[in-house]
Amino acid sequence: MDADILRGLDPFAILDAEAARLDAYFDGLTGPDWDHPSRAEGWSVRDVLAHLAGEELYNHACLNDDLDGLAALLAEQGIGGVDGFNEWCVRERRDIPVETVLEEWRRKSGETRRRMRALGADATLPTLAGPYPVGLQTFHYCSEYATHADDVNVPVRPGEEPGRTAWRSRVGLFALDERDAPVRAEEIAGGFRVELDGRAAELSSADFVDATTGRLAPDHTLDPDLRAALVVLA
Repeated sequence: MDADILRGLDPFAILDAEAARLDAYFDGLTGPDWDHPSRAEGWSVRDVLAHLAGEELYNHACLNDDLDGLAALLAEQGIGGVDGFNEWCVRERRDIPVETVLEEWRRKSGETRRRMRALGADATLPTLAGPYPVGLQTFHYCSEYATHADDVNVPVRPGEEPGRTAWRSRVGLFALDERDAPVRAEEIAGGFRVELDGRAAELSSADFVDATTGRLAPDHTLDPDLRAALVVLA
């Protein structure tokens, strides 16, 4: 895999910025705001927060080199697969006061970010995919945070949007290469040209980000096979 596309980006600073954006937004929500539907199918805003809090269980298992312990816990709970884990994390927090869930996410996310930064980008940590560079894992967390921020309509200042879309596009290109996706993607003026088996399309940078995270609008005209092949960060 070619990580040169990410050269010059600081994953730890990006993750801190995305966490701060989410935190500020969640902190300002009240009552019915939490029940609004999100862009993540079937999840409310509250459910997205519960997911973010719950997935720290995996992040900490990686940091603690205790993936076997996590697997044992999930087996004990009868939980299988990534989707099962995600739904379990949300379900387990539905009867907990949202303020408690928010504090859980703040504390655990803060610990993850501090420990990842302390390890450094060139260190490795155990993951379900095997030993993996800390810096690259942090970029995956950056994409996760940014995607879910968009899912719940966290505002982004106009001056920040171009840079945010730019780093997300680069992470998308990296993920396509890492996953050995059959799609060829190249940057062009104003966006990206994508090609698969002789079928090609041009996407804006924002649509390219949405495509790689599985968030492209249902009514977008992109070829279905291209759409499916571009999803590498969902």
